[in-house]
Amino acid sequence: MRLGVHGCLRILVQWRVALWSHSFARTWGGCREAMAEALSTQAEAAGGLKALAQQNGDSGSDGSGEPLQEGLGPAAAGEQVPGSGERAQGGEAQVSGNGEQAPAPVADSGKRKKRRGATGERVVPPPKKRRTGVSFGDEHFAETTYYFEGGLRKVRPYYFDFQTYCKGRWVGRSLLHVFSTEFRSQPLEYYEAAIRAGRLHLNEEPVQDLSIVLKVVSDEAAQNRALRKGFDNDFLRNTVHRHEPPVTAEPIRLLAENEDVVVIDKPSSIPVHPCGRFRHNTVIFILGKEHHLKELHPLHRLDRLTSGVLMFAKTAAFSEKIHEQVRDRQLEKEYVCRVEGEFPDEEVICKEPILVVSYKVGVCRVDPQGKPCETVFQRLSYNGHSSVVRCRPLTGRTHQIRVHLQFLGHPILNDPIYNSTAWGPSRGQGGHIPKTDEELLRDLVAEHQAKEGLNVLDICEGDLVPGLMDSAAPSSELSKNSLQELTSIAQKTDGIAEAASQGLDTPEKAKAAKADVRNQETDPLCAECRLLRQDPLPQDLVMFLHALRYKGPDFEYVSPMPAWAQDDWQED
Repeated sequence: MRLGVHGCLRILVQWRVALWSHSFARTWGGCREAMAEALSTQAEAAGGLKALAQQNGDSGSDGSGEPLQEGLGPAAAGEQVPGSGERAQGGEAQVSGNGEQAPAPVADSGKRKKRRGATGERVVPPPKKRRTGVSFGDEHFAETTYYFEGGLRKVRPYYFDFQTYCKGRWVGRSLLHVFSTEFRSQPLEYYEAAIRAGRLHLNEEPVQDLSIVLKVVSDEAAQNRALRKGFDNDFLRNTVHRHEPPVTAEPIRLLAENEDVVVIDKPSSIPVHPCGRFRHNTVIFILGKEHHLKELHPLHRLDRLTSGVLMFAKTAAFSEKIHEQVRDRQLEKEYVCRVEGEFPDEEVICKEPILVVSYKVGVCRVDPQGKPCETVFQRLSYNGHSSVVRCRPLTGRTHQIRVHLQFLGHPILNDPIYNSTAWGPSRGQGGHIPKTDEELLRDLVAEHQAKEGLNVLDICEGDLVPGLMDSAAPSSELSKNSLQELTSIAQKTDGIAEAASQGLDTPEKAKAAKADVRNQETDPLCAECRLLRQDPLPQDLVMFLHALRYKGPDFEYVSPMPAWAQDDWQED
């Protein structure tokens, strides 16, 4: 049979395509085998790293599952643990969280992009941020105890390790430089004394002097040692004597509990998560220590000074379900507050955009460049001096209710930030603020410094940039001679603790004996121990803003109306 020209060409093309397909299949099969082998090798390496991390604690944690702190002292503590949404400065959610630094795996170090400095040395970018979540256990709860005095819940001072990995901007810098530029809450003499007392460690070895230069671990032997301890770049640990501010002694009341959720009535003044100087005086720790409720997932957030309904999920599945409802705008929140003056009787809707002035200090204001938001207000009562107002925020911006009420000229009666004279004669009404943001922040900080009330702003003096601080020397300053004398006492104390653990037959007994010596309420190197602070009055820890109701498609939780929201309540 004879084929036409077109038929021959068609057969030739089909033959070439078949030949090419067979060749490609063989090549691709080899590539797939190579890729599978490479992936298997990577998986084994990752598994090895994960096993090492599990043996030594998560690579982004302190060995107990708790995120490492970015600071080396109380002023830089920032124990932030994010719940949902943004961090609310001046409120409870801090993240900590937050932003904990975690080291990049050593297995990828050879693939990192290299940059050369003037000296030809490798410059390493900062480690990637990792959100590992937080779980506190009995070893954390046992760090200290509560006691109650004058209507306040207090925490006995305790020793605590602040820990951090070397940040990218620290590489090539000495400890002296880092402490003098980023940890200003203490004079350099303090850190020198802490070194002599054995309180400061680098890669779990005692630091000998402040001239040591921070780096990323580079040689293979050092990497192996570091990996066994769970890190691949310089790791700092500073042991401090920690003091926490008091909070109200009012108990945390459980409104509801089932297999999915825990709902509480949060008192004012208690932050939800560890943040700033607060750790044990937080909702998370109190629920764990006194109600044995652990590993809770926060479903929403409340500012530290705000009281009322607060929900926690017991499972990740229920947490995700609620967050889906949040994203779908299926949840309704209702607050009640007491404001200055006679609030309008008719419903008021405020849609002014809100801008964050300072994340550090935690201050916002109305500004056209801010984020859009909306709050619906309705007056409930008026006693001749102040009004009780129901608030329904339709968005969830930081300090939204407080900022909108200030803009309307009816700030919350005892709001320490948005009812302050630092905003000027009109106190921010109508968005009129006759000063720059820098001047506003300076005046707010100065006002609270004068009242020894920086805790209201959830900051410490060491958190403030020099322009926001008084020119006076911080109260923690000590003379060099005094610190040398105190160092000697601290060394003796640490030596007694070590000696107390010697000769005991079990590690548990030795650890307990050492803890007994270290569990003292005063420390020779602690500046806070030498200060006499006046306790706040319980009523000073209450702001008249209360989360009254939280409602979803298949649930509704309501807390009792606070005493200050009653119709017949009168100011003192």
